[in-house]
Amino acid sequence: MPHDRMQKQRFELRFQINDETALLVRDFARSYLDFDEHSFGKENFSYPVHSVYLDSDELKLYRDIVDDEKTNHHKLRLRYYDSKPDAPVYCEIKREINRCIFKQRACVRHECVELLLKNHQPNPEHLASNEPNCLIGLQNFCHLARQIQAKPKVHIFHWREAYLSDDNQCRLTLDRKVVSDAHLDYSIPTDVKAPRLMFSGQVILELKFTNRFPDWFRELIRVFGIIEWEGEGGKYRDAVETIGL
Repeated sequence: MPHDRMQKQRFELRFQINDETALLVRDFARSYLDFDEHSFGKENFSYPVHSVYLDSDELKLYRDIVDDEKTNHHKLRLRYYDSKPDAPVYCEIKREINRCIFKQRACVRHECVELLLKNHQPNPEHLASNEPNCLIGLQNFCHLARQIQAKPKVHIFHWREAYLSDDNQCRLTLDRKVVSDAHLDYSIPTDVKAPRLMFSGQVILELKFTNRFPDWFRELIRVFGIIEWEGEGGKYRDAVETIGL
């Protein structure tokens, strides 16, 4: 299992840009950052990303985003990259508090996913990683899911091009061809049965940093004249509204 380089706490700025601007951003970013290990050597420097988002039947987490913008909300999701039995599947809690992102996650085995999605009590054998705090992350995920009887609601798929700094303090991602579909069973699919194109086909640019806002991020925004995307809740909120759950 590869080492988990997830940043547990960071700030994020989000933008919607067109394909032409995305190519210019790519050239600009490569002067400062290296390829993410998953982007290197891939066609168009991109790799597939799948997310299954969980919520209550009343869509409590979605409504928290809508009703409590820019203050305090969280999302529950499974993040994975393909369907191979030995590929990582991450149970993730993503909190946004006053624009700061806090993430906690655990890498679990494919064969345990259905049990966990049905709110069964997690056990150490469910884990696919021995990294510190993984069991605590899994327990917290399942606790939050049980509190609201969360179930799978949405599957989101996109292609991600990613760059990061040597110290892992700064990250830039370009997400293309973002599509969503209603997903109500306990599987983790890699196909999208009834894809709904999101963000009008625009590329989603995210600038992520853990400490001081990098000067070159500011210069990138100025040079390309891009405007921050104000929509809170990101892909999950847009998917719920696009699908019409």
